[in-house]
Amino acid sequence: MDEVEAPSFQRARRPEHRELRKQEILDAAEALLAEMPADEISLRELGRRLGVSKTHVVRYFESREGVFLGLLARLRLAWLDALADEWPAAPCEPGQVMRAWADSLAARPVLCQLWSLLPTVLERNVSAGTVRAYKFIDLEHRTRLAGLVRERVPALGAGDALTLTEYAVVALVGLWSFSNPTPTIVEATSDPRLAGSRVDFATMYGEILQTTLAGLLARA
Repeated sequence: MDEVEAPSFQRARRPEHRELRKQEILDAAEALLAEMPADEISLRELGRRLGVSKTHVVRYFESREGVFLGLLARLRLAWLDALADEWPAAPCEPGQVMRAWADSLAARPVLCQLWSLLPTVLERNVSAGTVRAYKFIDLEHRTRLAGLVRERVPALGAGDALTLTEYAVVALVGLWSFSNPTPTIVEATSDPRLAGSRVDFATMYGEILQTTLAGLLARA
Protein backbone atom coordinates (compact mmCIF):
# COMPACT_ATOMS: atom_id res chain seq x y z
CA MET A 1 0.00 0.00 0.00
CA ASP A 2 1.40 3.42 -0.96
CA GLU A 3 2.38 5.81 1.76
CA VAL A 4 0.16 8.77 2.55
CA GLU A 5 1.71 12.00 1.37
CA ALA A 6 2.86 14.31 4.10
CA PRO A 7 1.03 17.67 4.14
CA SER A 8 4.35 19.52 3.85
CA PHE A 9 5.08 17.74 0.57
CA GLN A 10 1.96 18.66 -1.38
CA ARG A 11 2.08 18.84 -5.14
CA ALA A 12 3.95 21.92 -6.35
CA ARG A 13 2.02 24.37 -8.52
CA ARG A 14 4.58 27.11 -9.13
CA PRO A 15 7.94 26.60 -10.92
CA GLU A 16 10.00 27.56 -7.88
CA HIS A 17 8.03 25.14 -5.71
CA ARG A 18 8.46 22.39 -8.27
CA GLU A 19 12.22 22.93 -8.25
CA LEU A 20 12.21 22.79 -4.46
CA ARG A 21 10.37 19.45 -4.54
CA LYS A 22 12.90 18.08 -7.04
CA GLN A 23 15.79 19.10 -4.82
CA GLU A 24 14.14 17.43 -1.83
CA ILE A 25 13.85 14.21 -3.82
CA LEU A 26 17.51 14.47 -4.80
CA ASP A 27 18.44 15.07 -1.16
CA ALA A 28 16.63 11.87 -0.18
CA ALA A 29 18.35 9.91 -2.96
CA GLU A 30 21.76 11.18 -1.88
CA ALA A 31 21.09 10.19 1.73
CA LEU A 32 20.00 6.70 0.68
CA LEU A 33 23.07 6.23 -1.52
CA ALA A 34 25.25 6.90 1.50
CA GLU A 35 23.53 3.97 3.22
CA MET A 36 23.01 1.37 0.48
CA PRO A 37 23.95 0.52 -3.13
CA ALA A 38 22.01 2.16 -5.94
CA ASP A 39 20.50 -1.15 -7.07
CA GLU A 40 18.72 -1.48 -3.72
CA ILE A 41 16.99 1.91 -4.01
CA SER A 42 13.57 2.03 -5.63
CA LEU A 43 11.09 4.82 -6.20
CA ARG A 44 9.02 3.32 -3.42
CA GLU A 45 12.02 3.53 -1.08
CA LEU A 46 12.57 7.14 -2.08
CA GLY A 47 8.93 7.90 -1.39
CA ARG A 48 9.12 6.17 1.96
CA ARG A 49 12.12 8.31 2.95
CA LEU A 50 10.13 11.44 2.04
CA GLY A 51 6.86 10.24 3.53
CA VAL A 52 5.09 10.33 0.17
CA SER A 53 3.84 7.87 -2.42
CA LYS A 54 5.81 6.53 -5.36
CA THR A 55 3.31 8.31 -7.60
CA HIS A 56 4.34 11.63 -6.09
CA VAL A 57 8.00 11.05 -6.99
CA VAL A 58 7.21 10.34 -10.65
CA ARG A 59 5.49 13.73 -10.90
CA TYR A 60 9.00 15.18 -10.81
CA PHE A 61 11.19 12.40 -12.24
CA GLU A 62 10.05 9.83 -14.77
CA SER A 63 11.94 6.95 -13.14
CA ARG A 64 14.48 6.00 -10.50
CA GLU A 65 17.19 6.37 -13.14
CA GLY A 66 15.94 9.87 -13.88
CA VAL A 67 16.41 10.75 -10.21
CA PHE A 68 19.95 9.38 -10.28
CA LEU A 69 20.81 11.31 -13.43
CA GLY A 70 19.65 14.50 -11.77
CA LEU A 71 21.66 13.73 -8.66
CA LEU A 72 24.77 12.89 -10.68
CA ALA A 73 24.59 16.27 -12.40
CA ARG A 74 24.11 18.07 -9.08
CA LEU A 75 26.97 16.27 -7.33
CA ARG A 76 29.33 16.78 -10.25
CA LEU A 77 28.58 20.51 -10.33
CA ALA A 78 29.34 20.74 -6.60
CA TRP A 79 32.62 18.90 -7.22
CA LEU A 80 33.58 21.29 -10.00
CA ASP A 81 32.81 24.24 -7.75
CA ALA A 82 35.19 22.82 -5.14
CA LEU A 83 38.05 21.98 -7.51
CA ALA A 84 39.45 25.49 -7.70
CA ASP A 85 40.25 25.29 -3.99
CA GLU A 86 41.29 21.63 -3.92
CA TRP A 87 43.60 21.65 -6.92
CA PRO A 88 47.11 23.11 -6.72
CA ALA A 89 47.40 26.64 -8.07
CA ALA A 90 49.20 27.23 -11.36
CA PRO A 91 51.98 26.88 -12.23
CA CYS A 92 52.32 23.29 -11.05
CA GLU A 93 53.58 19.91 -12.16
CA PRO A 94 51.05 18.11 -14.42
CA GLY A 95 51.27 14.85 -12.50
CA GLN A 96 50.40 16.70 -9.31
CA VAL A 97 47.23 18.00 -10.96
CA MET A 98 46.18 14.51 -12.04
CA ARG A 99 46.84 13.04 -8.59
CA ALA A 100 44.81 15.82 -6.99
CA TRP A 101 41.98 15.07 -9.46
CA ALA A 102 41.98 11.41 -8.44
CA ASP A 103 42.13 12.17 -4.71
CA SER A 104 39.29 14.69 -5.02
CA LEU A 105 36.99 12.14 -6.67
CA ALA A 106 37.99 9.36 -4.29
CA ALA A 107 36.76 11.56 -1.44
CA ARG A 108 33.30 11.63 -3.06
CA PRO A 109 32.15 7.99 -3.21
CA VAL A 110 28.48 8.76 -3.93
CA LEU A 111 29.47 10.81 -6.98
CA CYS A 112 31.81 8.06 -8.15
CA GLN A 113 29.21 5.35 -7.62
CA LEU A 114 26.62 7.20 -9.70
CA TRP A 115 29.10 8.15 -12.41
CA SER A 116 30.25 4.54 -12.72
CA LEU A 117 26.63 3.45 -13.32
CA LEU A 118 26.02 5.94 -16.12
CA PRO A 119 26.13 3.61 -19.17
CA THR A 120 24.70 0.46 -17.57
CA VAL A 121 21.98 1.83 -15.27
CA LEU A 122 21.38 5.58 -15.35
CA GLU A 123 20.88 5.90 -19.10
CA ARG A 124 18.33 3.07 -19.12
CA ASN A 125 14.60 3.41 -18.40
CA VAL A 126 14.60 7.11 -19.25
CA SER A 127 13.30 8.98 -22.30
CA ALA A 128 15.46 10.25 -25.15
CA GLY A 129 14.64 13.77 -24.02
CA THR A 130 15.96 13.11 -20.53
CA VAL A 131 19.16 11.57 -21.88
CA ARG A 132 19.64 14.43 -24.33
CA ALA A 133 19.23 17.02 -21.59
CA TYR A 134 21.72 15.14 -19.42
CA LYS A 135 24.24 14.91 -22.29
CA PHE A 136 24.19 18.69 -22.72
CA ILE A 137 24.80 19.16 -18.99
CA ASP A 138 27.59 16.58 -19.14
CA LEU A 139 29.25 18.41 -22.02
CA GLU A 140 28.99 21.71 -20.14
CA HIS A 141 30.57 20.17 -17.04
CA ARG A 142 33.36 18.44 -18.94
CA THR A 143 34.14 21.64 -20.85
CA ARG A 144 34.46 23.44 -17.54
CA LEU A 145 36.68 20.66 -16.19
CA ALA A 146 38.84 20.83 -19.31
CA GLY A 147 39.25 24.55 -18.75
CA LEU A 148 40.37 24.00 -15.16
CA VAL A 149 42.94 21.48 -16.36
CA ARG A 150 44.29 23.87 -19.00
CA GLU A 151 44.73 26.62 -16.42
CA ARG A 152 47.22 24.32 -14.68
CA VAL A 153 48.58 22.50 -17.74
CA PRO A 154 48.64 25.23 -20.42
CA ALA A 155 50.59 23.04 -22.86
CA LEU A 156 47.45 20.94 -23.30
CA GLY A 157 45.28 22.11 -26.19
CA ALA A 158 41.57 22.76 -25.75
CA GLY A 159 40.55 19.76 -27.84
CA ASP A 160 42.94 17.41 -26.05
CA ALA A 161 41.78 18.71 -22.67
CA LEU A 162 38.20 17.79 -23.54
CA THR A 163 39.40 14.40 -24.81
CA LEU A 164 41.12 13.87 -21.47
CA THR A 165 37.81 14.36 -19.68
CA GLU A 166 36.19 11.77 -21.97
CA TYR A 167 38.88 9.20 -21.26
CA ALA A 168 38.68 10.02 -17.57
CA VAL A 169 34.98 9.17 -17.44
CA VAL A 170 35.50 5.86 -19.25
CA ALA A 171 38.31 4.99 -16.84
CA LEU A 172 36.18 5.85 -13.82
CA VAL A 173 33.28 3.69 -15.04
CA GLY A 174 35.52 0.63 -15.26
CA LEU A 175 37.77 1.25 -12.29
CA TRP A 176 35.19 2.08 -9.62
CA SER A 177 33.67 -1.41 -9.65
CA PHE A 178 37.07 -3.08 -9.48
CA SER A 179 38.10 -0.92 -6.52
CA ASN A 180 34.84 -1.59 -4.66
CA PRO A 181 34.56 -5.40 -4.85
CA THR A 182 31.86 -7.61 -3.40
CA PRO A 183 32.49 -9.37 -0.06
CA THR A 184 33.16 -12.61 -1.97
CA ILE A 185 35.91 -10.94 -4.01
CA VAL A 186 37.40 -9.40 -0.86
CA GLU A 187 37.53 -12.83 0.76
CA ALA A 188 39.01 -14.46 -2.32
CA THR A 189 41.76 -11.87 -2.71
CA SER A 190 42.72 -11.92 0.97
CA ASP A 191 45.27 -14.56 -0.02
CA PRO A 192 48.67 -12.76 0.00
CA ARG A 193 49.49 -14.29 -3.37
CA LEU A 194 46.62 -12.28 -4.86
CA ALA A 195 47.64 -8.95 -3.35
CA GLY A 196 48.11 -7.58 -6.86
CA SER A 197 44.41 -8.18 -7.55
CA ARG A 198 43.36 -5.54 -5.05
CA VAL A 199 42.79 -2.10 -6.53
CA ASP A 200 43.03 1.26 -4.77
CA PHE A 201 40.88 3.71 -6.69
CA ALA A 202 42.77 6.94 -5.95
CA THR A 203 46.19 5.42 -6.71
CA MET A 204 45.28 3.67 -9.96
CA TYR A 205 43.01 6.47 -11.19
CA GLY A 206 45.79 8.97 -10.63
CA GLU A 207 48.18 6.77 -12.62
CA ILE A 208 45.67 6.40 -15.46
CA LEU A 209 45.13 10.16 -15.62
CA GLN A 210 48.85 10.87 -15.58
CA THR A 211 49.55 8.33 -18.33
CA THR A 212 46.71 9.66 -20.47
CA LEU A 213 47.83 13.26 -20.01
CA ALA A 214 51.41 12.37 -20.91
CA GLY A 215 50.22 10.70 -24.11
CA LEU A 216 48.08 13.67 -25.11
CA LEU A 217 50.95 16.09 -24.44
CA ALA A 218 53.38 13.93 -26.42
CA ARG A 219 51.20 13.91 -29.53
CA ALA A 220 50.49 17.64 -29.43
